[in-house]
Amino acid sequence: MADGHPEERPPAEVAAAAEKGLELRAKFRRGGTTIGIARARDLKHQKILSDKTVKRMVSYFARHSVDKRAENFGNDENPSAGYIAWLLWGGDAGQKWAEEHKKAMEKTKEEVRMKRFRQQH
Repeated sequence: MADGHPEERPPAEVAAAAEKGLELRAKFRRGGTTIGIARARDLKHQKILSDKTVKRMVSYFARHSVDKRAENFGNDENPSAGYIAWLLWGGDAGQKWAEEHKKAMEKTKEEVRMKRFRQQH
């Protein structure tokens, strides 16, 4: 268990999106930051992420969902920098997984808090 909740590896579709992002970034030499590249490598290798990192993923997607409106978002032949960056963070599958994982973390933490409260009273 990490941070009080069951560990869960990013699913294959998240790993695949991150790998695609790394490939597009290498080919087109744009998109993403050093943090995004590091995140993509972790996701590609399906490493277990800390609670803090999952929360950062949720924040990233919330801030950058506007990038999906850019010209060439989703175009693999001439991708926008925002599209490449989005993929580095796991793409749509990464967004869904991070949000679900964050909810599960919060639920587990609340259950632990309530259990402790009941034990004390």
